[in-house]
Amino acid sequence: MGICSQLQFCLLFPNHLQRRGAGGVKAAWAPQWLTVPPWGVFAVQMVLIPAGVFTMGTQEPQIQQDGEGPARRVHLGSFYMDQYEVSNLDFESFVNSTGYITEAEKFGDSFVFEGMLSEAVKADIHQAVAAAPWWLPVKGASWRHPEGPDSSISSRMDHPVLHVSWNDALAFCRWAGKRLPTEAEWEYSCRGGLENRLFPWGNKLQPKGQHYANIWQGEFPTNNTAEDGYKGTAPVSAFPPNGFGLYNMVGNAWEWTSDWWAVHHSPQDLHNPQGPSSGTDRVKKGGSYMCHKSYCYRYRCAARSQNTPDSSASNLGFRCAASTAPGPR
Repeated sequence: MGICSQLQFCLLFPNHLQRRGAGGVKAAWAPQWLTVPPWGVFAVQMVLIPAGVFTMGTQEPQIQQDGEGPARRVHLGSFYMDQYEVSNLDFESFVNSTGYITEAEKFGDSFVFEGMLSEAVKADIHQAVAAAPWWLPVKGASWRHPEGPDSSISSRMDHPVLHVSWNDALAFCRWAGKRLPTEAEWEYSCRGGLENRLFPWGNKLQPKGQHYANIWQGEFPTNNTAEDGYKGTAPVSAFPPNGFGLYNMVGNAWEWTSDWWAVHHSPQDLHNPQGPSSGTDRVKKGGSYMCHKSYCYRYRCAARSQNTPDSSASNLGFRCAASTAPGPR
């Protein structure tokens, strides 16, 4: 980790030392004298993504119904992207400042992966998602209590915030002087300057046997061997960054984009596409710690999925973008 990355991490988590996990991330130096500068943490954790042209989508879609193709050339102007997924610490700052209440908290429940629940919580649940019975509606599940009322984020402040709907994510971005990335911006950022590669780092899932993302190992949904070091989410700074210096662009937590969902795309060249003008679902990208090739091979840059804007779950988060460098709030 370079000095710039060390500084950014320290500003976010000044009293925290990263563990050296399977991803090989080195401990960050956290001097006790370092304080957050007057422009705040939001300005220093963004990366300038240069203008460019890239191939969006793929001519070899792995999940046909998701609209991964066709491959098309997309021209983008420069923009800024969060280096990390929005963390529990970031979101807590937002809530403490505004008193914001998430939609999961208003609804009173949210969806949680069965394998992360305590036996006590599971005993009170008598329904599930028919097509995916490992997803259970849990009363009291929210960003503060990711696995239900008997869970806490106290030891996971540097992990991605979860149970955040598209509407919640948008509210955070506006408070921070940012916005959600378009799907094109997100995918361009994910690729990190590489063309026609599966992952942010290339085509091999584990180059030289090293883990580059937090996904499921073993047999889904019954056995996660956690060979990458994590059974649930990982710190937002875990694993090596891509060519643009962005962390966890695939795996860990799904990330909302601003686009409405559609599965048919023009093969023509596009300039700064914004997606459809309307729809019922919003696009999410990147996959999560639950993704396995046998079930959810969506930890690829071209992969995509969708949810309604008020949906929340224990593997769904976000990161922000900005058209210009965010200034003081």
